[in-house]
Amino acid sequence: MVNVIGLGYIGLPTALMLASHGNLVIGSDFNEDLVASLNAGLITFQEDGLVELFQNALLNGIKFTTDYQTTDTYIISVPTPYDKFSKKVDACHVISAVRNVIKVCKKGASLVIESTISPGTIDKYIRPIINEAGLKIGEDINLVHAPERIIPGNMVYELKHNNRTIGADDRIIGEKIKKLYASFCQAEIVVTDIRTAEMTKVVENTFRAVNIAFANELTKICRHDELDVYEIIKICNMHPRVNILQPGPGVGGHCISVDPWFLVGDYPGLAKVIDESMKTNDSMPEFVLNRIYDIMQECKVTDISRVGLYGLTYKENVDDCRESPTLQLLENQARHLAPSLKVYDPFIINDVVSNQYHNLDDFLIDVDLVVIMVGHNEIIKNKHKLYGKIVLDTRRVCDLPGIYHL
Repeated sequence: MVNVIGLGYIGLPTALMLASHGNLVIGSDFNEDLVASLNAGLITFQEDGLVELFQNALLNGIKFTTDYQTTDTYIISVPTPYDKFSKKVDACHVISAVRNVIKVCKKGASLVIESTISPGTIDKYIRPIINEAGLKIGEDINLVHAPERIIPGNMVYELKHNNRTIGADDRIIGEKIKKLYASFCQAEIVVTDIRTAEMTKVVENTFRAVNIAFANELTKICRHDELDVYEIIKICNMHPRVNILQPGPGVGGHCISVDPWFLVGDYPGLAKVIDESMKTNDSMPEFVLNRIYDIMQECKVTDISRVGLYGLTYKENVDDCRESPTLQLLENQARHLAPSLKVYDPFIINDVVSNQYHNLDDFLIDVDLVVIMVGHNEIIKNKHKLYGKIVLDTRRVCDLPGIYHL
């Protein structure tokens, strides 16, 4: 039996996928309301294919509880927040989960950490906990790191089709955990050591962050010289060995906007390109805010309360607004002591910011300048409703005449 610890954006889909493919699974989470909702047959966030996956898992006997189980296999998928000032990961939730697991696990149990952690976390924090408990690693407990590689909006598909990495002290244990994941994963699964597995996940997201930063920095250069960055990128990408990404209003989510800081925090004298890249990405919400002020002046919009931000989530067609560029922009605006901008997102049902709307038409009635921060399908399908509005499209998703871009 597999006990999945943590039933959030990663843990829940993983537990459901395992159960749907013939594994006996019990999901555990300290959040009583979350567990009650799942036991009542209610999923806790929106995701394509998740409802069907949930129903299949229920038919295959998945259970949810606040208690840790006595078994031989655990998958820990708890959050790993980071300190915005020190740029270091806080492994407190992982540490707490490990402490609870070793109280109840069977001898020889495999403890698989899926949570994203900075390189060296298992050596620095997890092994000492096990040793202090008087347990021997490799006999009483087997340590494994299997970093997740999925993205909100496409989780179910990517769980099946993305390659995986299994890091283990013992090759035999690594192959055993590989077989568990292979029950649903159809892609290649590589078995390596733990420190390599820790580094690969962070490096993957750092590579993407650096590439995004190049596009964003190019945007600033082109804006300075009044050049069309999109035309320049289009032409450059015609070269067979060039693939420049599209610029945007910033980077959000709990991977690309966070993981590279692990390297900056742990290797401050070495991760110089990464550090500057992250600073570039973090500067984009402020850049967008300044663009808004420039367009207001050009179009003679004097009341900032008539400016609206479309989109609160960190990417299109998901309900996840962690570290979103819109929230970062609003934080920057608050420092300017300006009245709050209006905000609308079709995927955010509850109020998370002031002046938040829950209907597109009502939102558009009350604004003159619309800033598209997220390219949800809704705004693409309803771009005709933007006629007569001043539009700053930071995602380049609406091909309207006279529209402004970054």
